Amino acid sequence: MYVLGIETSCDETGVAIYHSKLGLINHILYSQVEMHSEYGGVVPELASRDHIRKLVPLIKQTLAESQLISTDINGIAYTAGPGLIGALLVGAATARSLAWTWQVPAIAVHHMEGHLLAPMLEENSPAFPFVALLISGGHTLLVKVEGIGKYLLLGESLDDAAGEAFDKTAKMLGLGYPGGPKLSALAEHGKAQLKFPRPMTDRPGLDFSFSGLKTFALNTFNASEPYSDNVEQNKADIAAGFQQAVAETLSIKCKRALQQTGLNRLVVAGGVSANKQIREFLTEMTDKEHAQIYFPRLEFCTDNGAMIAYAGCQRLMTGQHQGLEIFARPRWPISELY
Repeated sequence: MYVLGIETSCDETGVAIYHSKLGLINHILYSQVEMHSEYGGVVPELASRDHIRKLVPLIKQTLAESQLISTDINGIAYTAGPGLIGALLVGAATARSLAWTWQVPAIAVHHMEGHLLAPMLEENSPAFPFVALLISGGHTLLVKVEGIGKYLLLGESLDDAAGEAFDKTAKMLGLGYPGGPKLSALAEHGKAQLKFPRPMTDRPGLDFSFSGLKTFALNTFNASEPYSDNVEQNKADIAAGFQQAVAETLSIKCKRALQQTGLNRLVVAGGVSANKQIREFLTEMTDKEHAQIYFPRLEFCTDNGAMIAYAGCQRLMTGQHQGLEIFARPRWPISELY
């Protein structure tokens, strides 16, 4: 079956077509980063309006490039949450309307389930069961995955997610938007000689806390700036120390999760999974643990329609679908999925 996937949870408009046997047919992504950078972060109302402008033309373009027409589509999957409610409603209303018009089923997809299953789009995809680390701008989760919809939450961030801490620390250092990638780029010019804490690694459990790291970064910068002969190098050193602390903390927690579950496969997905140093730390850890690690390709780390089309296809093939209601949930725990 051909499934049209629609992603509009935040500041990227993603459209894709996935076939149950042929795999990914096509995907297109439009990013709003340039528009939001003027404001130093995502402006929800502007994001919603831009999704309205871009979504239908992107759907038409995706169909045309795939050499398909509306009657070829057998189902529609859309991101229903979590995310910005206005942005979610644009995708949900469009998907539900098209499904009714084309007389095909529609399925609401959990955004983090899409990320969790993104590595399944790769030729070397993981087999169930596995441990998944989901790290994005708004979420940091450790999940035991037995199969589609069979998710056990092992740990989560009690305050800031890893990506959120990256963005806030970058803003404190005056790096602008998008903060995470800019902080990572700056860290390459710094030395991780400042001893940042590894939060919540000195106690049992798989929960995370990254709020204190950004506070530590701010206090370090404020204390050293008046005495620094090279402010930019000082910022680079702080960025390097911060990034290494996040990477090592994630590595320690993932090692615990593998040991506690007895599993030897780790999936790492979400926007922050594109971070080079985090990938290096996690790969080194899994090598030592004789475990396998799986990442999505970089273009599928950030929000995209391909992961939504794939996740939706798996659920549609089991007979699941939504009613005629337009379903959107800005807050939607992954533990509520079945």
